[in-house]
Parts: sequence; structure tokens; C-alpha cells
Amino acid sequence: MTWKNGAFAQSSIPAALPPLNRFPRMMQEFLASKIVAAQALGQARRESIASKEDAEAYVTLVRELIRDCFGPFPEKTPLKPRVMKVVQRETYHIENVIFESRPGFFVTANLYVPKGRVHPLPGVVASCGHSINGKAAEAYQAFAQGLARTGYVVLIFDPIGQGERLQYPDGALKSQVGAGVHEHLLAGNQQFLVGEFLGTWRAWDGVRALDYLLTRPEVDSQRIGITGNSGGGTMTMWLCGLESRWTMAAPSCAVTTFRRNFDNELPADTEQCPPQVLMHGLDHSDFLAAMAPKPVIIIASEKDYFDVRGAVEAYDRLRSLYGWLGAPDNIRLFVGPNAHGYTQPNREAMYEFFHRQTGITARSAEPSLVTETDETLQCTPKGQVAEMGSSSVVSFTASLSSQLKKQRGELNAQTLRARVQAMLPPCPDHSPEYTILRPVGDRRFSKPHATCYTIETEPGVRAIVSRLDEQAHYSRPPKGPGRVILYVSHQSSDAELRDEPFVKQLIADEPKSEFFAVDVRGIGDSQPQTCGEKQYFVPYGSDYFYAAHSLMLGQAYPVQRTFDLLRVIHWIKAQGRTEIHLAALSWGTIPATLAAVVSDDVNQVTFKRALTSYTDIAESDHYDWPLSSFIPGVLKNFDLPDCYRALTAKRLRQIDLKK
Repeated sequence: MTWKNGAFAQSSIPAALPPLNRFPRMMQEFLASKIVAAQALGQARRESIASKEDAEAYVTLVRELIRDCFGPFPEKTPLKPRVMKVVQRETYHIENVIFESRPGFFVTANLYVPKGRVHPLPGVVASCGHSINGKAAEAYQAFAQGLARTGYVVLIFDPIGQGERLQYPDGALKSQVGAGVHEHLLAGNQQFLVGEFLGTWRAWDGVRALDYLLTRPEVDSQRIGITGNSGGGTMTMWLCGLESRWTMAAPSCAVTTFRRNFDNELPADTEQCPPQVLMHGLDHSDFLAAMAPKPVIIIASEKDYFDVRGAVEAYDRLRSLYGWLGAPDNIRLFVGPNAHGYTQPNREAMYEFFHRQTGITARSAEPSLVTETDETLQCTPKGQVAEMGSSSVVSFTASLSSQLKKQRGELNAQTLRARVQAMLPPCPDHSPEYTILRPVGDRRFSKPHATCYTIETEPGVRAIVSRLDEQAHYSRPPKGPGRVILYVSHQSSDAELRDEPFVKQLIADEPKSEFFAVDVRGIGDSQPQTCGEKQYFVPYGSDYFYAAHSLMLGQAYPVQRTFDLLRVIHWIKAQGRTEIHLAALSWGTIPATLAAVVSDDVNQVTFKRALTSYTDIAESDHYDWPLSSFIPGVLKNFDLPDCYRALTAKRLRQIDLKK
């Protein structure tokens, strides 16, 4: 798999015989049940509120849970702000500012300051959505100007990977991978390996933007708002839950429910998927509840792909909470008539709401605006912080990875096994239930017959196991001792049993060994056909979608797949087999490695194109492994070479290690 033209390139599979995929909605249905259960936890907490004291306790609890999801913020360091240029306009001026949210990590921003008004004035931090040119996008200029023309000091800043803050600039200072979503995914996914979360980095930029805004004498610290649209609306939500100094908030085109997004098969960027947020029973409304009873308006759009029904649900929940807190008028909902975007009706709803909170008497109708050129709002000499020496997110990740490697040292086999085992849920003692699938024609495997079994690894999940044989066999596996090769597929056991040279070599090397192949969840026979047409190999597609939701539910996809494999091993042993040679290809080597470390039933291990190390991913500008192969925080505990050393005792053989 390689990242090419904004997508993972699919391995070549002959079109003449497409791979079997008999359970394409398994992961959608399984994770939907988990999300329903998680949201029921939050609903039960809300339904238990029966007094003002209960409501206050609820607000305190969600603040604590939100902080747990995002982890600790770093220590505040000097902002080192620089005003690079001042643009004079009739009723306001614009200061093009650069500050450092972390040492050496530059943030580019525009500060809109009204003219001819008595200071201090209300201040607003503005968070951008997924515009390529960040703060210079027309809709974001519009609301910053609109607020400035009516008496607000506004600081609007470029998000990571957008505007002047590209993390992967080429020689022409354009993004090598695609600004916005693609930069967020590439930088954000690898951060999980070192225990970081891009959403925390994005939110920290917002906190430091507020810190800078509050240094300005023109700003009234008792009247401070936050607003943003789309991805900026999401960051507005997160910041409502993480920062207590706001006095009002207006997220636009973002607030719905996690379940609506999931049911509608709508992926979201890495920073929009907080780890463990669903496990804690949190929802979008809870991030706004963390501000209660301060004034908040939810701004939605009738034709938005962020389901407006979820915005109504969030509002109804908050209306009840605000009622218990004695401030029912402080929560509002506005649904504009348009599609996704900070359109004029939505902006005017925000103006009207903020005016009410700040006492500004201006009309809510938007004043006349002038769209500035990108160059006018540019803070850097050539349009990118990289050419000024700013560090990148990737460089911070690489540095932390290096530190963690030194801290870990070289683990002994006992410590390693304990750390891997600690990630896994307990396996039941009983052998799993299974079904026997009917044959699907001649699959042209290395042996003439195959029996296919579905192993129920947990309710709602099936690992698909194929057993090759010289004779037709349509019943349960034969009982008795013997040696088994268990092959863990990369993308599809059906295709690889037919076309992969590694499989043919395994069979040729051990002609007397029984041969099984397995697709763990989300692979091959359960490869999702969701999130649109042919989206599995797209970085923002279905494989990413389920990996991200697994993180939000608190259990990484590779851990789930390892559990599947351990249950299959248990099932094979229950048939009486005495030796298991575990073999795996590429993506399949991740769960196979972890299972081999903890399972006493595995006697021999062979891998082809296994990942060299998670450290190599964490310290690379570019990599070609998907989020579904990553374990959050793994490098705080161990790395794959630790596993490979331990598996030398099981005669590990590596073929063509892959970086």
C-alpha cells in the first residue's frame, strides 16, 4: 500500500475473479451497536438530573471526561508575538501577527481592530474550517470583518495544515500531500503512536490565540467569544469543553451527534475524533454543556451533510440542562436555509447572539464587506511559516518518538508480554461458536478444496477462516493432533490463497501441514463497502472510518484484530491440533505479531513485508501504513522490534521487512 494522489494504492488483484466479500456491513453494524451503548451511558447521566445540584455535577463531570480524552495541555511558554504588517481600512485595521503556540511552532493570524471606539471592546477568537487558504477564505474574512465593523476585536488564525501553516510544503511552498484533510490525516494519525492527539494540538493553538488576544489593551476580558464553522465549528466545540475563559460561543455547521455522523457513514478528520470520547459516553452536546450556563448558540444549516437532526437533539439536551441551571435563555438554536458553510444567514445569527451578550446595539444585518486578497492578509514573507524556520508537527512527533525509545530501553520477553497482554481484553475460556459456509465455486486455490468457517470472536464479529484440503470437506474440521499453518491475510485471504507467492511457498515448504487462512475483522470477507463507493483504500474512507471510531470507543483496531486471531487460535486448538505455525503478510503481521507474543499455542512464526517498527512511522515525513494498523501510545510501552526479538524463541523468520 502506498499513499499516491491522495489515496492508498490498492494491491493488484486479478479482475477475473474478484475477492469474496460476504460480510461488507459487519463493521458498520458491530460498531453501531457499540456506539448506541456508549450513547446510552450519556443519556442515562442526563436523565438522572433532577436538581440544580445534579446539573452542576453533570457539568463538572463532563469537563473532567473531556480533559481525559484530550490529555494534558503543555506548559505555557512565551508567545513571542510579532506584528508583521498593518493594513489600514476605514473602520478598522488588520494586524498580521505571528506568535508561537509552542516553542518554535508558529501560528499565523489576523487581528481585526475597530477604529474610533472606546476601549476595551469585546473580543472574539475565530476558528477556520477546511479552507485551503485558511483565514483568508472569503466566508472567514466575512465574519471577522462583520464583527470588527460592529465593534469587536477579532483574532482569526490559520489551522495546522492550512493557509500559511502547511506541514508538508514542497519547493514551491505548496502542500506535497494536499492541504487540509490530507495533511491532518498524515500528521495526525502518526501522532497516536507517541500518545499525542492532533485535536489537542489544534485546541492548544486556540487557547494560545486567546492568550494573545487577552494581552491586547483593546480587549475586554469579561466579554470573550469563540466561533468557527465546519472544522472550525468542531474546534469551537472542543474549546468550549477545554477552556473556561469564554463568555459566549457560536459553533456553526458542526454540532450534531456522534451517532448521526456514524449512521450516515460520514468520516471526520483525525482531530475531530477524540480518543475514548465515546467510551466515556460523551457527545457533541457535552462539549457545550461544559460551558453551561454561559451563553451558547448552535448554528446549523438545513441542507448540511452534518445532520441537522443531531443539532436539534443537542439543543434539546442543552435546553433541559440550562433549565435546571436557571438560564434557559442562554442556549439557542438557529437553523439556516442553506447548505454547509458560514453563509450570511448563519453569520447574522451569530452577530445577533453576540450583540445580545455584549450589549452592542448594532443591527444584526451584515454590513458591507470587502474581500481582501490572500497576499494582503499574509503574515509571512513568502506565504509559509516553514520558510521562516517553524517546526512542523511531524518534527515534534519524531523528537518525542526518539525520547520514548531511549526511555523504553530494551525490554525483556516477560515485560513485553505483560505490556501486550495489558492492551487486550480477556479471552473467554470456551472455544468460540462457528458456522460452516457453503462453497462459492472454484476459487483456484493451491489445493482443490476449501471449507470456509465463520468464527464468532465476539457478538457481532466474525473472523472468516478457510481450510484447504485435497478432498472435499463440508462439515466441521476433523479432530485430532497435528501441525497447522495459520495464515493471516493482508487484504483478502481469498485473493491471496490464489495469487500470493508467499502462500504458495508456505504450502510447498510444509506439504504435510494442514493449512488455514484467516481474515480478521474489516479485512477481506468483511471488507467494508460503506462511506460511499470504493472507499476502502481512500485515506478518508471506510477503513479509516472504523479505525477512528474504534479509538473513540477506547479499543484500537489492531487490538481488536489481535483478539480475533487469538480466538481463532483457540478454536484451532480446540480441534486437537498440537502445533501452530503462524504466518502473515503485511497488514496481517500487526495482529499476528501481538498474538504470537502472548499465545503459548504458537510454535513458529513467519512474516512477509512486516513493518520494521512503529518508530520508523513516527519519525517519517511520509509513510504508507493506515490508521487501522496503529495503536495509540504504543511507543510509550514497546515497539515491534521488541516483539521480533522475543519471537526468535519461536523461530521467527522475516521476509522483506517493510518500512
